[in-house]
Amino acid sequence: MDVKLELLSPAKNKEQGIAAINHGADAVYIGAPQYGARVAASNTMADIEALVKYAHIFHCKVFATVNTLLFDDELEEARQMIWQLYHAGVDALIVQDMGLLELDLPPIELHASTQTHNIDPRRIKFLEQVGFSRIILAREATLDQMKEIRNTTQAELEAFVQGALCVSYSGQCYMSQYLNSRSGNRGACSQPCRSAYDLTDSKGNILCHNQHLLSLKDFSAAQHIERMIDAGIRSFKIEGRLKDICYVKNITAYYRKLIDSIIARREGFATASSGRTSIHFLPEPERTFNRGFTDYFLVKRQPMASHATQKSLGKRIGTVVDSHGNQLTIKTKETLTAGDGLCFFNNQNQLEGFLVNHVNGNTVAANKPVELQPGTPIWRNNDYAFEKKLEGDTSERKISVSMTFGQTSHETFLSVVDEDGCQATVTTSEVFATANNPQKAQETIEKQLGKLGGTPFRLDNLSLQFDTLPFLPASTLNDLRRRAVERLEDIRIERFRPIDKTHRPNDIPYFEQMLDYRANIINSQSESFYRRHQAQCAERGLEQTQRYDGKALMTCKYCLRYELGQCLMHKNNKTISPDYQGELFLTNNGKRFRLQFNCKQCEMQIFAE
Repeated sequence: MDVKLELLSPAKNKEQGIAAINHGADAVYIGAPQYGARVAASNTMADIEALVKYAHIFHCKVFATVNTLLFDDELEEARQMIWQLYHAGVDALIVQDMGLLELDLPPIELHASTQTHNIDPRRIKFLEQVGFSRIILAREATLDQMKEIRNTTQAELEAFVQGALCVSYSGQCYMSQYLNSRSGNRGACSQPCRSAYDLTDSKGNILCHNQHLLSLKDFSAAQHIERMIDAGIRSFKIEGRLKDICYVKNITAYYRKLIDSIIARREGFATASSGRTSIHFLPEPERTFNRGFTDYFLVKRQPMASHATQKSLGKRIGTVVDSHGNQLTIKTKETLTAGDGLCFFNNQNQLEGFLVNHVNGNTVAANKPVELQPGTPIWRNNDYAFEKKLEGDTSERKISVSMTFGQTSHETFLSVVDEDGCQATVTTSEVFATANNPQKAQETIEKQLGKLGGTPFRLDNLSLQFDTLPFLPASTLNDLRRRAVERLEDIRIERFRPIDKTHRPNDIPYFEQMLDYRANIINSQSESFYRRHQAQCAERGLEQTQRYDGKALMTCKYCLRYELGQCLMHKNNKTISPDYQGELFLTNNGKRFRLQFNCKQCEMQIFAE
């Protein structure tokens, strides 16, 4: 049997989930009504149920995020909500809090959120043993680590391929909680990593001034999908439950085409859902929100931050030829449009932008005076024509069907079989006279039964089984087609009902015996879970204790010394400044944070002063 590859897209809401499916997603993940890791992306149970019904027609899956840490007084409400999600037909839950496994859960599949810090093979093996069917790997995982993890566990492996990056290991960031009691682990991150900081030494000398030193570029694994497949990844996840629908369409379509091209030339792989997607535009990730791209740690450590700005750059389109008042001539191969947003870095290396009011060839009229030197790079961070195109009908997804239309001694029937072998048959006992014009009768039958626009289906073959062709009114043919299609949709949904996954608690030992605040235990059920697995909670999570002294507010694989060319361990680095060899600090709005470099682990930690 072919190995199925799943493209997993974000769904901020029902509409974006449907758009993702229409543009080729095999699965979508959506925020539950509460307790999802994006507070601003929660959804009603009715909308989730409607999305599930639509998805299951295409044999696509819907995963609900219930991946925040929970306090004791929230557990019962979360349990009841999870049962509602189960009855709504959700295929799996994405969870972080181990306390949920101590509750009376429905038999629903569990996925370990990336917030459970999934990079240590020992932890991943443990998560599989306690009931998780899928592990969502840490974004920091390398291709080699993915291979090692694949050899450790039989659980499905999911990995990110596109989207925003957290500078800290997911689930191990407490900076937002420390600064303003908005916990990232509870879905309310204020994104302090996107703020500007000064980097200073122990004497207070400023080494970098007002730069976005912790703001990473966006992740793109597009060049490595095939190597990820070979490393054992089976689900390819696009980040972006707070992004707009144009982003979802563009990025989903881009990876659909990319994965399909791999499946087409390599035997043994197949898509994880049904139907063929036709894309009516050329997808290009640079044309929607992005901060520039990095493949992070997939292959090797590299520069990966965007220090000058935390905002979207869009696509670099060319350079300035001439600038006069609000008139700019740009050397570019792109077609410019009134309404475009263009941007550049000024003399202070700060991002500035302007709107295009008018276009004459490669000369644009800006909405404000812009004086730029020839050769200045220009980016387009709002592609007006592209965005407008994406607001329209940009894809079509259809499931292939064959029809058999015929007659027995006592009834006329229409049977429809789809590409997955699902079959629906409807009949009528009406008696129809033999057609006077058989050719015209056949044309009418083919025309009316082929009218599948507005349905998920496309007719590939029609077989007629009549001794003599009858004359059937168009209304009768339409009624048979409508009833057959509706019945086939119901059968497809029924056949794709999630398989029950019963959860049976066990006492398999955890690989550590003493747990501190980094285990993110903030309720009694989570503490009981670890105790049953022979691990003791020495300290509850920071969301509960709020004791920050001596605690790492961030633990990062990203390293500022390396990023700035000052790595003390790099053998070929002969330009290390003495300023970077001592203690380093980040300051912002009167707050100072101490950096600690664990060179043996090649990690950086941030502590409150």
